[in-house]
Amino acid sequence: MSVTNRCLMVIVAIAALAACAAPQPEIRSDFDRNVDFSAFRTYNIMLTAGQNTTGDGYGTLVGQRIRAAVEREMESRGYVKDQAPDLLVNFTLTVQSVQKVTQVPSQNAPRAYYYRGGYYRTWNTYSYDTWVREYDEGTLLIDIVDAQRQQLVWEAAGTGRLKGDLSTDIEARANRAVALLFERYPFRAGL
Repeated sequence: MSVTNRCLMVIVAIAALAACAAPQPEIRSDFDRNVDFSAFRTYNIMLTAGQNTTGDGYGTLVGQRIRAAVEREMESRGYVKDQAPDLLVNFTLTVQSVQKVTQVPSQNAPRAYYYRGGYYRTWNTYSYDTWVREYDEGTLLIDIVDAQRQQLVWEAAGTGRLKGDLSTDIEARANRAVALLFERYPFRAGL
């Protein structure tokens, strides 16, 4: 096998591994350990400024899909949607452009160092290459509030790199993101 063919095979193998090794989102969650979660049986989506009283304020398509996913997760844990709920659920989604700047030792061939009669060559580490990567990063925050005390009792945040066309598979992306955060919610209604 020629050197060119071997190099081509290595490049294809690295590209295939890189495609499989997509970074996972960073997920953080916490809850109030002084709260008796077994007392909670009902929920509703929290109204925020500018929303109407029916709770239909999440007017964007992404917001509607996240809301549907949140409702599915709450109901799968035995909570019942109610107009006078025990728990209020709020969520926020942000997307921002991120620039990551990295410096790595240069892979360029060493330059001749003509000091002392040409006996020395520089090391590769004397120079650096700067790589700049730009990508979109999304953060989904979900808060659950004790409605009676108006106190946060559980929160989760997931932050990750957004890949591909963000206008495609919105429902599937929303379902996956919400499900990942709710994996950290260890409670069930009335238990």
